[in-house]
Amino acid sequence: MASLIRTRWHQGKRTTRFPHAPADLPDGFRGRPVLDPSLCVDGCRACADTCPTSALAIDPLALDLGRCVFCPACTEACPTGALAYTSDHRLAATSPDALVVTGERRDEAPLVEALDRRMRSLFGRSLRLRQVCAGGCNGCESELNALGNVVFDLARFGIQFVASPRHADGLVVTGPVTRNMELALRKTWEAVPAPKLVIAVGACAISGGVFAGSPEARDGVPGDIPVDLYVPGCPPHPLTILDGILRLLGRL
Repeated sequence: MASLIRTRWHQGKRTTRFPHAPADLPDGFRGRPVLDPSLCVDGCRACADTCPTSALAIDPLALDLGRCVFCPACTEACPTGALAYTSDHRLAATSPDALVVTGERRDEAPLVEALDRRMRSLFGRSLRLRQVCAGGCNGCESELNALGNVVFDLARFGIQFVASPRHADGLVVTGPVTRNMELALRKTWEAVPAPKLVIAVGACAISGGVFAGSPEARDGVPGDIPVDLYVPGCPPHPLTILDGILRLLGRL
């Protein structure tokens, strides 16, 4: 016991200082991409043709973060460097349109509009979420689990995951919503008392990701379940998720 206490003492405070300090991200982190159409070669489709999820459009050059799996295929295929990833972790948005990155919006992070005053008064300091894995690969689920560890410590913001939808203020959905999980998702959604939120985490929950078009999935959260926050990534970094939720609550 004494050696354990000594070890923890030498480790010091391990919780990230975010949002009161810049995000501490690894060197290889691929965050918000920037596009420069002026570098595009006429007729070149190398980046779009190599994209595994058809997230890239040409003429005009645009990238849908809701479909992007943040692989380096497009940047490696582009002969002129018209696409590049930055270390900006701010990727979440409150509408699908805000997830589309263009050359004209290259310096703008996706927009998260805070909840209205009534909803912020209800959830701003105490938010309980029920997570539903609707056919995910456990990548996004692992990042959500990491939010509860000593580094990110989601609970310090009054945000916690709960076991029952009856005790929840909203849902966090991951996965492409497979046919086998659609009914479970709908029943969980119905069990959450109103007013309630829905947060779609990861490319699969937003657009179906690499499973888009599969007859066994719904290409993400069904359209009749209103989504309040989209957090792109494959999987998104815990700070990307945390940043989006805090902005939705008007805490940033």
